Amino acid sequence: MKSTTNRLDRFISQNSTFSISDTRLLIAQKRILLDGHVAHSNQQKVTKFTYVELDGNCLQDNNPLYIMLNKPKGVVSATKDIKHSTVLDLIQHPQKNELHIVGRLDFNTTGLVLLTNDGAWSRKISLPETKLAKVYEVTLSKPLTEEYVTVFREGIYFGYEDITTKPACLEILSEYTARLSLVEGKYHQVKRMFGFFQNEVLELHRVSVGNICLEGLAEGHSRLLTQKELMTNEAV
Repeated sequence: MKSTTNRLDRFISQNSTFSISDTRLLIAQKRILLDGHVAHSNQQKVTKFTYVELDGNCLQDNNPLYIMLNKPKGVVSATKDIKHSTVLDLIQHPQKNELHIVGRLDFNTTGLVLLTNDGAWSRKISLPETKLAKVYEVTLSKPLTEEYVTVFREGIYFGYEDITTKPACLEILSEYTARLSLVEGKYHQVKRMFGFFQNEVLELHRVSVGNICLEGLAEGHSRLLTQKELMTNEAV
């Protein structure tokens, strides 16, 4: 994803009538404010969400958005699609067209989808090093056994990519249902893991990502993340 960080002098030259070389004088005259503080260097970083003022005039005032959606079956995890409804079609927000998806779900998979306009946040959430647990509720076509729990914990080899999945925690809820927690997001990973046992996934529902969970959010509805949810996941 393209970086949205810029040096202050370049930002000023791109968003005002002043040149890069003019910025040092503007700083010396204390005419530039960044997030309410007087700028002190022409090399200060300006992000997409830095509030920038010059001579009392606002040059940039963007707000970060963090939204969770309870995706229904048959909705595409995309921002545009000519054939099907997309996750953006379900969101009612004036800035929704700025959003991108953090961790897509398959067409018939339901549950938690995160969307944001903050590229740095979505990169952090998606990095394998973050080890952010994603929890799914799964309904299978064949009965489950304790062997599944052991194999999932040890990891399953995917020959096509020549990789072994990281340890995953499987909790058997009933003969045909389970709760799965994993920290990866390989292509069709959940279905392929159960495919190791020739057991078809009939229903797949994501209930949480890290400490952000769907509880209380109706299917097809969305809401802004709370500060508590954002702060909790910062610590992951």
